[in-house]
Amino acid sequence: MAELCSLRAFTELPCTPDRLRLLSFNMQVGIQTGGYHHYLLRSWQHLLPFRARAHALSSIAELARPFDLVALQEADGGSWRSSRKNQVEHIAHLAEFEHWYHQINRNLGRIAQHANGVLCRQKAFQVERHPLPGLPGRGMMILRYGDRDDPLVVAVTHLALRKQTQFSQIRYLVDLLADAKRVVIMGDLNQESEWLLRQSPLRHLNLHPIADELPTYPSWQPARGIDHILVSDSIPLHRIAVIDHPLSDHLPVAAEIGV
Repeated sequence: MAELCSLRAFTELPCTPDRLRLLSFNMQVGIQTGGYHHYLLRSWQHLLPFRARAHALSSIAELARPFDLVALQEADGGSWRSSRKNQVEHIAHLAEFEHWYHQINRNLGRIAQHANGVLCRQKAFQVERHPLPGLPGRGMMILRYGDRDDPLVVAVTHLALRKQTQFSQIRYLVDLLADAKRVVIMGDLNQESEWLLRQSPLRHLNLHPIADELPTYPSWQPARGIDHILVSDSIPLHRIAVIDHPLSDHLPVAAEIGV
């Protein structure tokens, strides 16, 4: 059952060795947005460096620290606006993750490097990076962990805004994951679970249903549940929650699964 809780409430009990804690977060390149007016007043922060971004990244690292695997969307891979810091690498260092991976999806040269990212305690034995159908700028990472004969397959993505494009991107994702037995899909999917699990090609993957979907966007007054951690029904799903911890225009989603 989904819940809304604080970071402390979700992580206060120790995680047993047979479980993994997962987090997915659209970090909006370290811009702290607290209202629609900030989209206009802080729009320059998408292109230029600013001093408060370093504090924002430290806060995101504190959010990520208690988890075993973290998926980040809207990170910067190292450009002018991020003071030439790869934000995925920087957060991994601050949160003491030994392994991290990233994927540049929209390369604007020295100005901006739009990226997805993954932080993990255990090294993936295989990492794939795929551009998604539609206009350039959307991508998906597929990481495989554990037993090579029966791996845990983790897909991290940020889907397009238009439903028609989302459908083709999801169909591409499903084709890539068709042979996987244990799947976790993490990211900003820009669509509610009702449509994703009942009307999109994801219905073919035998994922856990979401009984009580909680909204994640916008973070200051959540109305839409568009950020997700979706898990195969062959994987025990012990907890899933939206974390009431606004650091961007999205709220993070957390889950605890059995392995």
